[in-house]
Amino acid sequence: MEVKMVKNLNAAPNHPKMVAWVNEWAELCEPDAIYWCDGTNTEYYGLCDEMVKSGLATRLNSKLRPDCVLFRSDPSDVARVEARTFIASEKEEDAGPTNHWIDPKKLKAEMTALYKGCMHGRTMYVIPFSMGPVGSNIAKIGVEITDSAYVVINMHVMTRVGNAVLDVLGTDGEFVPCIHSVGKPLENGATDNGVWPCAPMEHKYIAQFPETREIWSYGSGYGGNAILGKKCLALRIASVQARDEGWMAEHMLILKLTNPEGKVKYVTGAFPSACGKTNLAMLIPTIPGWKVETIGDDISWMKFGKDGRLYAINPENGFFGVAPGTSMKSNKNAMLSCAKETIFTNCALRPNGDIWWEGMDVELEPGEKLIDWKGNVWEMGKTDAEGKPVKAAHPNARFTARACNCPVIADCPAIAPNWEDPAGVPIDAFLFGGRRPSTLPLVYQALSWEHGVMIGSSVGSEVTAAALDVKAGTVRRDPFAMLPFCGYNMGDYWKHWIEIGKVAGAKLPKIFCVNWFRKTADGKWLWPGFGDNSRVLKWVFERCDGEGKAVETPIGYMPTVDAIDRTGIENKVTEADMKELLSFDREGWLKELEMIKEHYKKFDRLPKELTAQLEALEARLAK
Repeated sequence: MEVKMVKNLNAAPNHPKMVAWVNEWAELCEPDAIYWCDGTNTEYYGLCDEMVKSGLATRLNSKLRPDCVLFRSDPSDVARVEARTFIASEKEEDAGPTNHWIDPKKLKAEMTALYKGCMHGRTMYVIPFSMGPVGSNIAKIGVEITDSAYVVINMHVMTRVGNAVLDVLGTDGEFVPCIHSVGKPLENGATDNGVWPCAPMEHKYIAQFPETREIWSYGSGYGGNAILGKKCLALRIASVQARDEGWMAEHMLILKLTNPEGKVKYVTGAFPSACGKTNLAMLIPTIPGWKVETIGDDISWMKFGKDGRLYAINPENGFFGVAPGTSMKSNKNAMLSCAKETIFTNCALRPNGDIWWEGMDVELEPGEKLIDWKGNVWEMGKTDAEGKPVKAAHPNARFTARACNCPVIADCPAIAPNWEDPAGVPIDAFLFGGRRPSTLPLVYQALSWEHGVMIGSSVGSEVTAAALDVKAGTVRRDPFAMLPFCGYNMGDYWKHWIEIGKVAGAKLPKIFCVNWFRKTADGKWLWPGFGDNSRVLKWVFERCDGEGKAVETPIGYMPTVDAIDRTGIENKVTEADMKELLSFDREGWLKELEMIKEHYKKFDRLPKELTAQLEALEARLAK
């Protein structure tokens, strides 16, 4: 179908199905023009220049932050909007109890009405992108339509965009169709006047259609709501594809560990938010001779190789990190990664043209006045009308940095040379963890694959009454760190994990649970964390080879008190500390058992294997 009155700014590809799809959306959305993205630096920097000129972006000091830009979003558009995120499966029960569901026909009708004329006065950008190295047998291809140049440049960083992707697609290759609009049409000749465009909250929708593998997004221009290769495709749709095709799409980092003898192992890990996932992904080890390198910081896609092992790729091409709290002390590699060619969103702007955020560990000049994330003048100690401190950067302020800029220097070997290997890397271990001040030890190993699935299905963090207006000691469960991201019924997702364990000839990774957050009775941290977490990784490494001292307990294999290498930190972590960190708290675990039982009651499709694992744990605790 040929669209009238919409000009193509460049040539469309030779893919009739894709071109017809784009034209159908152009007829509905009524853009002024269609632009097919080619993924070049000329395109990226040209769009940056246009947004700086329009006032939507601020160029940072080129000597301090070369080729970096800063954006300020609307205060209503600062994070993922989970309440407006939908899994529109054909049957409600297939979405499950952890997802918001709307009948797909009803939702498409509502959204189609909103899309009518939504791109008036704007350019429709068409972004062909690959999640994973272009051409990898583990990678998937998507095409995102958007009216946001901000989305285009973020997709440039976070995915592989352009003509190489079209070459892989050829004339009839399959792709995941993704449609996005900020939901703010412009009258003839009007502009945004430098104001972030988005729709009111009640008109924001982030919709995934599992059966048809479609993603529709409307009304938000921010993060995972709009950069549709990220959570929408990489997890919500990919998890459904993985279930149907026999592979795994997980919210996991990927690490490469090398011991002093040069032996290598690869580890993935799933952690709920605020549990140190990004810091672990970019860890700088404190054990002499050991090396930790990053393959990926957020998402892992895994398929079985011919040898029966699971091979993982990082489907992303960049880091979309939370800025506040990131510093040279907490995450040196992240700070170095965003030193150039980075998109900053909702950070503060210093008078010298650099960015700043709380927890950056960069001292401001006395009386220095910044421009905060809302565009207002800010200085240290500023309070609002109620006397509460005003933050210079939004708590969810972000940096979008290229993974290739993650440094490889002598004291900071961050990005692995093989991080883009299209064949993936063979996984030796899975880590699960949460923020638990008591009960859970520093580390323990699952007794079996199915026991490991039970651990992953019950992972969570303890929350305080002050934080969430709940009873102190309550554990907020986030199974496999996938609660907001699983594209189908969570019970079926757990079943998929169990079935992966039954694949003929599979050589499965070992499964571990870690807890960096144990505290003493008076609230002091028992474990130093950060780079010293490499000491726990060393024990994991050893256990993958059947080595490493361990004792069997009712909850799994735990290190002996002397199994974790404390060389150089004996004064920080005493033997008494290690005894507490590695103690088996039977009473605590009996309470944990009851909490897991209550957690499982929420799921109508609980696999029988997990019921059996829970009963086995109860029997072991009773001995």
